[in-house]
Amino acid sequence: MRILSWHVHGSWTTSFVQGRHDYLLPVTPDRGPDGRGRADTWDWPTSTVEVPVEKLRDTDVDVVLLQRPHELALVEEWLGHKPGVDVPAVYVEHNTPRGPSVETRHPLADRADIPVVHVTHFNAMAWDNGRAPTTVVEHGIVDPGYRYTGEHTSLGVVVNEPVRRWRVAGTDLLLHVAERVPVEVYGMGMTQLVETAPRLEGHVHDDVPQDRMHGMLGRHRAYFHPYRWTSLGLSLLEAMMIGLPVLALATTEAPRAVPPAAGVLSCDPDELVDAARRWLADSEEARETGLAAREHALARYGIKRFLDDWDHILEGVNP
Repeated sequence: MRILSWHVHGSWTTSFVQGRHDYLLPVTPDRGPDGRGRADTWDWPTSTVEVPVEKLRDTDVDVVLLQRPHELALVEEWLGHKPGVDVPAVYVEHNTPRGPSVETRHPLADRADIPVVHVTHFNAMAWDNGRAPTTVVEHGIVDPGYRYTGEHTSLGVVVNEPVRRWRVAGTDLLLHVAERVPVEVYGMGMTQLVETAPRLEGHVHDDVPQDRMHGMLGRHRAYFHPYRWTSLGLSLLEAMMIGLPVLALATTEAPRAVPPAAGVLSCDPDELVDAARRWLADSEEARETGLAAREHALARYGIKRFLDDWDHILEGVNP
């Protein structure tokens, strides 16, 4: 199957393109948000092919994988086809509602011709999906391998654009924790974070390639996931697979993703700090908790289940 999809979420796409299909990625001259093409910091298979937008009308496409509302118009403009009418389409909803969750209608809520696939059960519950056919395909992760050493008595944190996404990403909570226990922060937009919180200078790592970051994370004693309002950060699942014990807010999908044996969830940041201090002092408890986290993540978020679920969805829209 030839699937047209945009490079929107690199980590999610890394898992999706591990399947048995051909994946077509639009490329614009400026490689902007609507035409990034292949990733630079992830390792994607050769079945993931860049297609210049001017050649899309002459390209056979079996299914369009939509991820943002404006991509509906891009498909009409670039392919000359209406998604869901002239070409089969599926819409992947990565995000929680940005408005009031009990009232926010999904952009495809008034359409019945394009299935909406949520990446978490929390997403599916939070959105008003209207009459759109709706299902859930939980995340799947390419196993980075067990990399845990826990040699550094500090918490690893992954957060992109922490200043722009301040309360959503829980950056204020990250700074609260960083005043009480050592942290190292990985992600994009670290310059702005240091400008906002100079005490973190020397403790941030900007735009580290994924594989290298996994190895660096594994050296920390535990992982802290500060997000208040997110679907389910893939970095949390990656940390669990690496073998890190995890600390996270008891919000959105996290209670479903992290069982008690794998970490500590709480909406009280000081309770998370207490657990961090305990693990920083007790490496054996941290290691055992991390092993439980890895076992759970492999069982629930393995790549084979994810790809099988997606094959079922894709075959349903393009029999």
